[in-house]
Amino acid sequence: MALKEVFGAHAYKFKVSSTKSMTGHMIGGTAAFEAFVCLQAMQHGLIPPTINLDEPDEGCDLDYTPGQAAKADVEYSLSNAFGFGGQNAVLILQRGEQ
Repeated sequence: MALKEVFGAHAYKFKVSSTKSMTGHMIGGTAAFEAFVCLQAMQHGLIPPTINLDEPDEGCDLDYTPGQAAKADVEYSLSNAFGFGGQNAVLILQRGEQ
């Protein structure tokens, strides 16, 4: 997995979630929507769930958020947006002072 390649052992220290499990692919609106979700997670301290994740595949051993939202103090949020035709973007956000 790319997260393990990039973050090494640190990849096991944060939660992983997928909003696409609830919304489907929003085509051109995906990146903006996921940025909004990341901001909301940081503001409210609630990580959205990945619905329908019952049994992760072998090798998928990170700290996923299946079934229901998880409370957490979220200071940073990373959003990966993978579009059709190989158009990809990554956004990293940091929570500001509250």
